[in-house]
Parts: sequence; C-alpha cells; structure tokens
Amino acid sequence: MTREDDVLHVVGGKPLGGEIKVRGAKNLVSKAMVATLLAPDTSVLKNVPEIRDVQVVSDLLRLHGVDTTVDGKTGVVTINASHVEMPAVSDVETLSGSSRIPILFSGPLLHRLGEAFIPSLGGCRIGDRPIDYHLETLRKLGAEVDKEHEDGIHITAPNGLRGTKIHLPYPSVGATEQTLLAAVLAEGKTELSGAAIEPEIMDLIAILQKMGAIISVDVDRTIRIEGVKELKGYTHTALTDRIEAASWAAAALATRGDIFVKGATQPEMMTFLNVYRKIGGEFNVTDEGIRFWHPGGDLKPVAIETDVHPGFMTDWQQPLVVALTQAKGLSIVHETVYENRFGFTEPLVKMGATVQLYKECLGSLPCRFEQHNFEHSAVIFGQTPLTGRDIDVPDLRGGFSHLIAALTATGESNVRGISLIDRGYADFRGKLTALGADFD
Repeated sequence: MTREDDVLHVVGGKPLGGEIKVRGAKNLVSKAMVATLLAPDTSVLKNVPEIRDVQVVSDLLRLHGVDTTVDGKTGVVTINASHVEMPAVSDVETLSGSSRIPILFSGPLLHRLGEAFIPSLGGCRIGDRPIDYHLETLRKLGAEVDKEHEDGIHITAPNGLRGTKIHLPYPSVGATEQTLLAAVLAEGKTELSGAAIEPEIMDLIAILQKMGAIISVDVDRTIRIEGVKELKGYTHTALTDRIEAASWAAAALATRGDIFVKGATQPEMMTFLNVYRKIGGEFNVTDEGIRFWHPGGDLKPVAIETDVHPGFMTDWQQPLVVALTQAKGLSIVHETVYENRFGFTEPLVKMGATVQLYKECLGSLPCRFEQHNFEHSAVIFGQTPLTGRDIDVPDLRGGFSHLIAALTATGESNVRGISLIDRGYADFRGKLTALGADFD
C-alpha cells in the first residue's frame, strides 16, 4: 500500500518554464563524505544538495562516532572524524537498505580501525551491480574477506593494506572509488588499470590530493597511487550534478518548455549537449548556468549508445527517452552499461508511447550484453501524444523520467513511490512549483 504522501498527482500538458538551481553531484558528495574518515581531522564540503543519500551517509558517519553537521540551507557539510568507532551491526543494517554506500566505508575503516563490516546492500534495481570488484580489490590490497559471517561480510586487515597492481575488466565507478579510498593510505604504490575516469571520480581525486594523497591519472585509464603515511582534512566545493541538470533539460524538451538551470556547467555535459542539439533542442551556456528550451517545430530522432565517460552517460538516457517519444521519426537507444534499464518504458507505452525493446545490440559499441538474454536496446517511434495515467516509480532515474512523462501527457497522472526520487533530486517539488507545474 503506497502512502498518501508518497504519491504526486500531476496535471500535465503544460510547458515548464522558469529558473531552478542545481547543487553538487549525488555521485560525488556521498563519496567525498566517506573520504573524511581517512583523516582524524575536520573537513568541509560545500555545494551539497538536500537529498536523502546525504542524510543516509550522515547517519552512517554518526553511527561510527563521527561528528557530522549538515546545513541544508547553505549546502555545507562539516565532518570531524577525529574519533571513529565500530557501530552495532544491527544499526548499520537498518540504514543499508537505503543505500549501497556502506561498502565504500571498507577501505577507510580498515585504515582507522583494522576492520569493516558490509551488510546486505540496497540501491536502485536497474541491473546487476556485483560487489565482487570491490571485494577483489580489497583482497589484492591485503584485506581478508569473510563472506560466511551471519550478518553480512566481515573484512579485516591484520597486516595492513599494501599497494599492488589491479586491473578492472570493466571501468566500474564503484570499484575505482573503492581502490582510491583504500589505496591512498596503503603501504607502497598501487596501479589501477581499466579505471573509471568520470568527472565525479576526478573530483574525488582532487579531494584526496587536497588531503595529502599522491595520485596521477594517465590517458590510458590507468590511475597510480603512492601511499602516504597520513592525511588531513579538506575544504572543497562539489562539482555540479550533471545528471540532474540533464534531467531538467530533457523536461524542457519533452514539455516544449524553457528552463534555466542555474549551476549547470558545460565541460561535464558536452556529450549530452551535442545530442540535445541533434534532437533539435536549444541551449545557451552562461557563467551562471545553462538555459535549455524547445525552439518550436518538430524534434528530430537520434541514435544513442550509452557508455562510460566520456561517452553518453547511462543516467542521461532515461529522461531523454521521454523527450524522444515527442521526436518525429525512429530513435534508437543502445544501453551498454546496465542490462536492465529499460523497465521504465512499460508505463510510457501504456501512456501512448511506441517503444519496442530488443535483446540484440542495436549499435556498434562493444557491449557486455551481446548474446545475452537482456532487453538492452530500445526503438522509439515518434511523435506520439501521451495520456495521463497511474505510474509506479521503479528507481531513481526511471522515476524522474515518469514524472517528466506525466508533465508531458495530457490529463491527470498519479506518480506513486516518489520518495525514491528524493534520493537524487533535491527539492524537486519546489523546483516543479518554480517552473509552473500543476501538481499536488
């Protein structure tokens, strides 16, 4: 039974217009908060969004005895990690269902306490997110992993962590973050090849360098980390959330609107902006942010393949698919990052969209899902009018995409399970109000 306050009643068919502000990246701030555990010192993180993931990490830090203060109004988080302790397993488990972040506590806790515990992990159900990469990384650095523990996975490092050579068969963002957080205080040098190089990873590296780490990044996706004896606290302003910015840009396109996204920055969004322009959307980059708008006339179909950075980000795909239902012609989206990311299209079809899913790779990029039984390619036939209906939110990005669809559709929609959207979209109700949306 869905709670009444977890349902948004939307009356769609009206262009969104106005100004909103986007703060720091969800995919950076939680990791930056975990990094504070590496130093018995005070750190200050700025431009932090008011999202549930920040609350979850704050609570986890407090469970570990860390003094954590969050000022949602100013977007400043202050963390004093001079004292760290192991919490009760049951307390960690209570929070773990809300986030997959506990696994990234492992490296810092091994350095500070000599042990770490990973409960059963949550997160969005958009595909297989194995933690094997994480555990294998920790093992190679010298950790001992006990999977037989009755409450989860218990990790120890009786001889400390030592630098080593690690190769990732796929440039996993999580495994790259795990390596960085574990290797900076490990004895000796660590060479990580096949690493992820997303902007959020580079911002995390910048934070670790401010703390005293020695890290270099080569052009061939190799990251080299020279372990140091100790780290200090940091002060850092988080880079803007390029996923949220692109989501609002897609909303402007789908609803034939005009939205100025204050805080949005061009460098991290260049691949998205190229596709946006090909579809027929207009944008204008200023020092304050980026204005996105539908210029009138017909939108054009495109072929998109998601990929790791600097390719087209998988999190950009879902909101843009809604806009592509309003493009005139046949669009193709080949998903190469997550195998189960098109489940969100089922409600779109019920609203009137024409979307067909395929198990074949409808693209030229190398794909891990080739000859597997996953519907990871989508063909969207437009232009199709959407009609309002009841929708259940499946995950964070799919949920926001459903919200865009409800705003695009004529008639009324009830979007259920909107608390999932709070994980990555700060004050989205307030922003909808600022853009003139009709909802309650």
